[in-house]
Amino acid sequence: MKKKNIFITGVAGFLGSQLAESLIKEGYKVRGNDNLIGGYEDNLPADLEFHKIDCNDLENMKKITKGTDILYHCAAHPYEGLSVFSPSMVTNSVFQATSTTLSAFTQNKGERFVFCSSMARYGMNQTPFTEDMETRPQDPYAIAKVAAEDLTKLMSRIHGFEYSIAIPHNIYGPNQKYDDPFRNVAAIFINKMLRGEQPKIYGDGNQRRCFSYIKDDVPLLADLGLNPIASGETINIGPDDEFVTINYLAKTIAEIIGFDLKAEYFPERLQEVQEANCSADKAKRLFGFSPKYTLQKGLEEMVDWVQERGPKKFGYHLPVEIVNEDTPETWAKKIM
Repeated sequence: MKKKNIFITGVAGFLGSQLAESLIKEGYKVRGNDNLIGGYEDNLPADLEFHKIDCNDLENMKKITKGTDILYHCAAHPYEGLSVFSPSMVTNSVFQATSTTLSAFTQNKGERFVFCSSMARYGMNQTPFTEDMETRPQDPYAIAKVAAEDLTKLMSRIHGFEYSIAIPHNIYGPNQKYDDPFRNVAAIFINKMLRGEQPKIYGDGNQRRCFSYIKDDVPLLADLGLNPIASGETINIGPDDEFVTINYLAKTIAEIIGFDLKAEYFPERLQEVQEANCSADKAKRLFGFSPKYTLQKGLEEMVDWVQERGPKKFGYHLPVEIVNEDTPETWAKKIM
């Protein structure tokens, strides 16, 4: 049977590049685009057909997605916290970019559209979050993701293509942008400590999350495009068995690196959800999802990868649209 033609948006980013590499190894022809704002160009696999084009460029998106069977829409500025202070930029990269990509995909008669949503969709629901819960977005980023999910489903009904909704959460690992001061807490902590600097923690550090190693998640994400049973499904992607505090995360990384941890604490961020953990039960039942990495093992590999590349100075590469007394000091004063 002829293998499907695959297109990945945000293909130079963390999730998109890892997915592309995995699918290429499986023998698929993979194309993709990225504007290179949130990823590293050297993340791109050698056998990838790459286009440096923004998802909001409709005419070019129509051209480069011709012949696509399955499209994984990974592109977005995934900045939940920053979206409270830069709502225009973040929502444009989430909702409008999805709308434009859907338009191009539909014009070219694609078969299945896989939308990468976010755990932010669940908001302050009781943990563990399950896919059948009513969405309760708490910030502009989450609102845009939920709206993009709804648009994907609507376009599917109208135009007759298949869809699936992926909900990756707190993913970390190689290829992640670790010099970004606005997101990726594990990567930020690793980069800070390898630079000999104390990590900065918002609030008391007792917020709890379940972190998800990229190598566990990519095969399941690939399934959402390739497996017939994934059509019409919304699936949490990631483990649910190590629900830890941000303080614990910092302590674990410090122990791996051999760093004398004395974290600096800052006021909590507006609208931050304190307890966030997604159930993996549906993924286990439908796809046999079985994570292989413990948090310790995944963080050790991530530390090795950053050490090999070398720690970097943090770059404030995105605008903060609203600066007031509530804007986190690390962003307003660029003190990361």
